[in-house]
Amino acid sequence: MRKILFLFFACLALGFFSCSREKKPDDAAARAAKEYYDSLFAKNYAYFVRGMYLPDTIPPAYREQLEANASMFVGRMQEEHHGVHDVRIMRFENDTIASPDKKSHVHTSDVFLVLCLGDSLNEEVVVPMVLHKGRWLMR
Repeated sequence: MRKILFLFFACLALGFFSCSREKKPDDAAARAAKEYYDSLFAKNYAYFVRGMYLPDTIPPAYREQLEANASMFVGRMQEEHHGVHDVRIMRFENDTIASPDKKSHVHTSDVFLVLCLGDSLNEEVVVPMVLHKGRWLMR
């Protein structure tokens, strides 16, 4: 009986330690891009503009122009396609770019989103992203 119990626990331990930990791809950039586009179509243009990779300080007039452009884009989508009712992540490709001296690196990602339009069409857009100060931003 002891041998059978020992064999059972040995098989259990072997099974436990043989499980591989599969590395899951980091989808933080894809989730951030979806969040920015969801906010765009929810008419939160300021949040969408804050998600752009811009210098830390830009003139307020330029920020207002960017928000106005976002507003016009949403208006045009509403006019031509009856709006966008859903944004979906199709896929993403993460990459790390090392500097020539190998002392620093930049994390980037290309996020492929599908915009589900109100007239039953789907449109795929590519959103290039960059990791800046711990936050994913649109390039």
